[in-house]
Amino acid sequence: MNEDVFALPVVEQLSAHVSVRRIGELAVIVVDHPRVRAAVALQGAHLVAWQPVGEGPVIWLSDATAFEEGVAIRGGVPICWPWFGPAGKPAHGFARISTFELDAHSEDEQGAKLAFLLRSDEHTKALWPREFELFVRFTLGQGACEIALEARGDFQSTGALHSYFNVGDIGGVAVSGLGVPYLDKVAETDGRQDGALTFPDRIDRVYTAPDEVSLIEDPALSRRVEIRHHNNSDVVAWNPGPELSASMADLTDDGYQQFVCVETARVSTPMTSSRDNPGHHHPGTLKACRR
Repeated sequence: MNEDVFALPVVEQLSAHVSVRRIGELAVIVVDHPRVRAAVALQGAHLVAWQPVGEGPVIWLSDATAFEEGVAIRGGVPICWPWFGPAGKPAHGFARISTFELDAHSEDEQGAKLAFLLRSDEHTKALWPREFELFVRFTLGQGACEIALEARGDFQSTGALHSYFNVGDIGGVAVSGLGVPYLDKVAETDGRQDGALTFPDRIDRVYTAPDEVSLIEDPALSRRVEIRHHNNSDVVAWNPGPELSASMADLTDDGYQQFVCVETARVSTPMTSSRDNPGHHHPGTLKACRR
């Protein structure tokens, strides 16, 4: 699916390496640069692809997802905001199914930068009665992808960058740098991590004292992905496992084998935003390196 994004016809060429295209019902901003390829859907300011030129996809996207207005995309990096999980309706907030505007774009020899903006309106106020501006900024290069999320207004909010990373086989994946204490949302109990996290079955955990850097070791692809977290309180690790994957309409039955989610989050400690002191969180730099 990731490669298909770059084969889409160009609707509008914005600059030498940045264009507008469409996938299904959704407009997508595509970066096709000599050093990096990436794509961000205007719905949700949702990163659906990032890969250094000459490398395979780092970000995973479901082959079964619908690209329809108002329907969340499965995969990529959904922005869960202004709440995470079932704290309100829709689940994981409305940002991921709202249409952002492209606020700015630029490029140089190293890659491209994109900035997106969502403002409160009557629709969002019906779901969450707050005035806000939500900025999402991407720095897209050959060795790194940086996402910064900034909320402006007078409120508290929770959220996450629900990053899906492409892996060769979830059975061989190990994630370190998650910290020790966690809330297990499957077993509905607290736990303590001993060594790296592996994925023998469904995993859904909120790590409440994470390290600044998490590492995904993926022997099947001979790849290590480094996630640097900034301004977060938690890191969420998730994979649905075979039973849940088979029940999800936007996942193939074996889709769980191809991704792992390691999410920079503000769950246990909400962001406090004000007009003078905006709240923000972002995962810093994602680095994909061949061993």
